[in-house]
Amino acid sequence: MHKWKVVVTDWEYTDLRYEERVFRHEDIELVPSQCRTEAEVIDACRDADAIINQYAPISRKVVESLEKCKVITRYGVGVDTIDLNAATEKGICVANVPDYCMDEVADHALALLLDVTRKVSLANHYVKNGKWDFKVTQPIYRLRGRTLGMVGFGKIPQVLAEKVKPLGLRVIAYDPYVPETVAKEKGVSLVALDDLCRQADIISVHAPLTQLTRGMLGKKQFALMKKGAFVINASRGPVIDEEALVEALREGKIAGAGLDVVEMEPICPDHPLLQMENVVLTPHVAWYSEEAAAEMRTKAALGVVDVLLHGEYPKYLVNWQVKEKVNLQENSGSKRYTPEQFLLLAGEKAIKPV
Repeated sequence: MHKWKVVVTDWEYTDLRYEERVFRHEDIELVPSQCRTEAEVIDACRDADAIINQYAPISRKVVESLEKCKVITRYGVGVDTIDLNAATEKGICVANVPDYCMDEVADHALALLLDVTRKVSLANHYVKNGKWDFKVTQPIYRLRGRTLGMVGFGKIPQVLAEKVKPLGLRVIAYDPYVPETVAKEKGVSLVALDDLCRQADIISVHAPLTQLTRGMLGKKQFALMKKGAFVINASRGPVIDEEALVEALREGKIAGAGLDVVEMEPICPDHPLLQMENVVLTPHVAWYSEEAAAEMRTKAALGVVDVLLHGEYPKYLVNWQVKEKVNLQENSGSKRYTPEQFLLLAGEKAIKPV
């Protein structure tokens, strides 16, 4: 009996139980790998029917080496590890999981916002080192009445906008792809990027990493910001020009930053950001909760099932242009799970999709 070969290029989990659970009763062979380089991905995936990817590079060279791949799904929202143009040209569907961690990332961005503006980590550091003195945190300003500027206003920042309303923050956003009507429904004003930089007391970055967004917050934007402004980033590190950020922090052009992502991860041990008291860093953890991890991994596997077993476009198809190359059925949503079932997938008892 023919078995579809599905390669997991790389993962940072203790096992692949969610993926195995989705494929358990299917004609699919799951092949785990831990690729780091182009050459390793090519060697592991050349004859794969489908690929599940985390961080390993799926470059044009990799895509062109694939002999029969029909779909590549990615753990997470961003697809910057995958050459979308090359995949589309080769007729390979690319899918992500855009809705698995909206609350988690919004919550983490809010946590960073509160931490840097209330200087919680700074105060904690001094108390644990024997200094009980509120003056080490000066100055701290009241949040109510201040302006939060969101760079990008997709699903996650829209959730964050709702969460900050009780804090009394005015919210503005820059996103050329979001209609004015959507922003108005959320009580948010859309503005140009330069205007956002001038007006905002706190800037929270939520843009995906693309050729257009790489380095979109650079020297020019930091020069426009208020001296007391804080920058939060829980999206992708390279959206911010890191050299310009370090310069702005060193020269006091902005007050501080809360970063869950940096340009190169993990961060270098001698990186200047590690020495700055006004910078709070977390290790790209904004996406994480047990529920979110289960949901992300299950949905990535279900994207493979959509294509290989159902003959459908994956529910979360990213490269819509591939429809000009591949004739599949529109997604029927016939194999879906409730949020509670994502966690149950790790259990012993089989469950049925709804």
